[in-house]
Amino acid sequence: MPLLWPGEPEFVNHSERKVWTALREQLGDDDLLIANQRFTNRGRDYELDIAVVFKDAGVVVVEVKGGNVWVENGQWWQADNAGGHKIWPVRQASENKFTLRDWVESSMAWAGKQRIRWAHAVAFPGIEVDAGFDTPDLHRWMVIDRNDLPNIADKLRNIPLTQDTQYRLSDGADAFAIHDALQGRFLPQKGALLTPEAQVADHDEVAERLSAEQGRLLDAMALLNRVEVRGGAGTGKTWLAVEQARRLAASGKRVALVSYSRGLASWLKRRVATFPETEQPAYVGTFHGLSAPWGAPDGSDDDSQFWEVELPALMVDLARAQPLENLYDAIVIDEAQDFADLWWPAIHASLKYEDDALYVFSDEGQRIFSRFGAPPADLIPIVLDRNLRNTKPISEAFIQMAPSRLFASDYDGPAVRFVPCAAGEAVARADDVVDELIDEGWQPSDIALLTTQSRHPEQLNRQAEGHDAYWDSFWDDDQVFYGTVLGFKGLERPAVVLAVNDAYDLDRAKERLYTGLSRPRDLLVVCGDPDHIRRVGGDEVLKRIGGWPS
Repeated sequence: MPLLWPGEPEFVNHSERKVWTALREQLGDDDLLIANQRFTNRGRDYELDIAVVFKDAGVVVVEVKGGNVWVENGQWWQADNAGGHKIWPVRQASENKFTLRDWVESSMAWAGKQRIRWAHAVAFPGIEVDAGFDTPDLHRWMVIDRNDLPNIADKLRNIPLTQDTQYRLSDGADAFAIHDALQGRFLPQKGALLTPEAQVADHDEVAERLSAEQGRLLDAMALLNRVEVRGGAGTGKTWLAVEQARRLAASGKRVALVSYSRGLASWLKRRVATFPETEQPAYVGTFHGLSAPWGAPDGSDDDSQFWEVELPALMVDLARAQPLENLYDAIVIDEAQDFADLWWPAIHASLKYEDDALYVFSDEGQRIFSRFGAPPADLIPIVLDRNLRNTKPISEAFIQMAPSRLFASDYDGPAVRFVPCAAGEAVARADDVVDELIDEGWQPSDIALLTTQSRHPEQLNRQAEGHDAYWDSFWDDDQVFYGTVLGFKGLERPAVVLAVNDAYDLDRAKERLYTGLSRPRDLLVVCGDPDHIRRVGGDEVLKRIGGWPS
């Protein structure tokens, strides 16, 4: 078997594969077989069909023309559906020979070597060429026809051997040098260290591609009108929810895209604003804001009775009083596990008709509020079980806590870091980590510091300016974002420093930890008490985040 470049070439036609296969079977271990090599210079592009580097002979570049070819008035022609088109096989073979030779001899792999013998030939594997064939620029011994294929290697080898030239015969080392030259110069290598900024950009592209691939699920759902998509953290639910809302709006439906949290609603609005106007839902925002255009009053953040019970009941009455054109053909809900039972009647009332489209995206593992709710029973369940967002080390840290089977990501990344400390020290230690990450090259806008219970002082300062100002800071290019796990649910950051500052008996402690561990895409740093984390998440979670004693 000769040395091959590339190892498994892709051929655009059967003729090139036929010539390559014959050569592969006949060449020796010290020969090099090249196929489909492209070259680009400032003037034009070249595509070399086949080249062979023979030990103890030289290099032969072969131009392959399949099918029926012929010469008419000194011009080569090749048959096609229109009758035939002009071809220039000898010129192409000669130009490719010099292009390959120039590339090789300018390569560092060839440094110090003397020139070897270079030749060119043409192959017409579909026809028979007469033994007396001859032209000024192409002699019969430079041509391979269909009868020559069984001995093609010997025929080509003889071309440089019989050259009347002062250049030397090639040796086995020359084949390896040419192979090295074709690999290029100063190429990026797998495993090369990326800056934090480059690592984030690379993962962004991978996550977007994988999410788009999962969009095929929406194609399969096209005939389903009422669906609940369940999936663990990082399975692409929010991407799918937004894409489903976009598709529905593009089809001419009046659509509402709804979530519970202000933070996620803010992100959804910005995302949707990038779509063409014809693809934007009619409403994007929180559940409680759905009926604001219909006259629903605002309330105090401290009045849970108003938000949980009174306003949802009022929303039903307001929706029923609306003309049909104010209602919706479809409603898409992200993070639906946040919804209470008393809220669903308002959702149904906001649809134009009882059986209009309802698409619900949820993760029971992130049910971090004490309210209880279940989606309507008539929804068809679809389960996502592959993590797409997080790196493999991060996804492995929390999949043990997922409420249903969840497969870890395949995307590699840095190990999770753990800073052991008491719960009361977690925020201060997290501040130190943020400074360290910025020193390492992380951009402030790529970092979020999240707490599992009490808010960070900086979060309190920003929230004092109002909810809108606070969530606007999420998009600030110059600032680290500070938040709680509860408010950050549904959102993400390339790097998250998680301050586990809650007590073991805090309501929904496990769900808070699960949600917090799943927020970063590229780097997770956990600051907290290892005993507390083991009690809440289990031994395996503590091991995965690096908190188990060595």
